[in-house]
This record gives sequence, C-alpha cells and structure tokens, in this order.
Amino acid sequence: MDEYRIEGRNAVIEALRAHKTIDKIYILDNCQDGPVMTIKREAKKQDVIIKYTQKERLDQMSETGHHQGVIAIAAAFSYAEPEEILQRAEEKGEDPFLIILDHVEDPHNLGAIIRTANLAGAHGVIIPKDRAVGLTPTVMRASAGALNYTPVARVNNLSRFLEDMKKRGIWFVCADMQGSVMYDLNLRGPIGLVVGNEGSGVSKLVKEKCDYLAAIPMQGDIDSLNASVAAGILSYEIVRQRLMH
Repeated sequence: MDEYRIEGRNAVIEALRAHKTIDKIYILDNCQDGPVMTIKREAKKQDVIIKYTQKERLDQMSETGHHQGVIAIAAAFSYAEPEEILQRAEEKGEDPFLIILDHVEDPHNLGAIIRTANLAGAHGVIIPKDRAVGLTPTVMRASAGALNYTPVARVNNLSRFLEDMKKRGIWFVCADMQGSVMYDLNLRGPIGLVVGNEGSGVSKLVKEKCDYLAAIPMQGDIDSLNASVAAGILSYEIVRQRLMH
C-alpha cells in the first residue's frame, strides 16, 4: 500500500513527534481544541500541509470509523527485520525482550499489544505472515501511536524463528493456562513472550519450542483473558523481575 491513514488525535500527534513521513493532514473545520492545536503546531514545524474539511468528508475517508476529526495521510508503514529488533536491544545495552504473537487476528488486540510492548520496554513484536492481522489503520489507532516507535517484524514460520532465536540465547515463555504460575518462574535475562490466538491460544508446534509455560492466576468465574490483557500482565511480570534484578 502506497499510503497509510493515521486516524485519531493521539495517533497523529505521536506520528508527527516520531517524524513519520506525512503528506497532509485533514482536520475538521473550526476544530480548535488542545490536541488539534498541538497537531497544527507540530505540522507547521515539519511543513506538513493541513487541509480543513467537513465531517462528511472525514467520515468517507475514515477506515476505522473513529477519526476524532483528524486524519493524516502518511507513507506506508514498513515491517522491521528481526535482526533490527535484536540490534535495538544491543544498542540500549539490554537483554532482548520480544513479544511473539501466534496468529492474533483482531487488529484492536494487536494495536493494544504494540502499545504495551512500547511501555514495557520490549524491543519489538514478531507476527507471522499468514493467518494473522497485519499493520492496518485500526492497529495504528489502537496502538495510540506506539507503532511509530516499536518495530513489528513478520516471519514465515514462528516455530523456526523460535528455534533460531534459542540458538542465540533467548528463552521463551508461553502464555498457557496449564502452565506454572508466572510468579514462580524466572523471567529475567534475554526473553521472548509468546501469546496465542484469541480463540485457540498458542499452537502445539509453537508451544513445544517454548522453555516455560506461564499461567496467570485467576480468581473469577470465567477462565480466560483477552489476548492483549494477558500480554500486558505477563509483560509487566517480566518488567517487575527485571527491576528487581
């Protein structure tokens, strides 16, 4: 895709601050609130064209249905290479922390996980090329702009990717209700967190490549969490253990 629509005020602000290549920004006529003024100020610094338009036009352009009166037309997002993600960790002098998603199909989940990855200090997110959602405007919006900062790589075969990374000293922990309670596991050091599909969880082939199975303690009447919530809880257990180290 030659261009990419970034929708929503926060997402557009973060894209500008990350110096994403933006061609033009469409803003709802007469909109003057704080976030819109921030967008105008950042756009001016970077000589980005602003066009004022009516709500009907923005509604027609919107791919998410939640444009909040702002749509930016940007150069398409490109996927990173896994090697670039490992390089980020090396440049920061940190043990690699990857989040690997096994066929996550909901764009809202992917966006929320990218947002969590950024805030938890993960160096990147890995997704498979087939049977999984890719980078879309909905993912961008759900990431609240984190997609501008956190690289996402696509690989052909997740289980082979895990095998290759294990040879480089990375351990993998898989979110699984049948696993050990996450507090009982040592999640320090170079690590990859594997989270599965919304319905079926992590596939058998991928699970077999993982070193640990981690269960989130549950006290309620239902037995599963949304994929992005599970990823968030486990990511912050990794953060907690790193901070204690």
